Amino acid sequence: MLVEASSCSVTFTNSLSVAEHIQSVINSCAQTLYALIILLSHGMDDAALQMIYRSVVIAKLTYASSAWWGFASTADRQRLEAFLRRSHCCRFIPRNLPSFSELCSTADNELFQLVINDNKHVLYGLLPPTSVASHNYNLRHRKHSLQLPSKTHHLMDSKFIQRMLYLDSY
Repeated sequence: MLVEASSCSVTFTNSLSVAEHIQSVINSCAQTLYALIILLSHGMDDAALQMIYRSVVIAKLTYASSAWWGFASTADRQRLEAFLRRSHCCRFIPRNLPSFSELCSTADNELFQLVINDNKHVLYGLLPPTSVASHNYNLRHRKHSLQLPSKTHHLMDSKFIQRMLYLDSY
């Protein structure tokens, strides 16, 4: 069974795999690459092509990545990185563009900071309460002062809030 709402959606299977979502997004972006190759053959300069690539392709690839990135398998992540490498060969990616995992990590961190700092944010209610230990002890610095929930099973590690709460905790 697939869960999909519209053309701007994320597809999960019953086993919470996002492989089909990633494949459909890569296929859609490949069509965009073809259009960019046509523009390149008609003489469009690299800077304009790179701006279009970032505005269209990177936006499609990273759409709602905070929701699905934790469920992506290693093979899925490698497929995304391979797509970006192919795009790099066509000069569509600027040299300073970070890897796809870094793009997703940056997006996750920005969203998490928005959630933590805005008690009216829709995801704020999913956060655990503030940790008492962080007020009473001089612990090493973390990005948040929230309690760490217990880990019940491996799927919990894939959820956005769980991933961000345990980020950089050794």
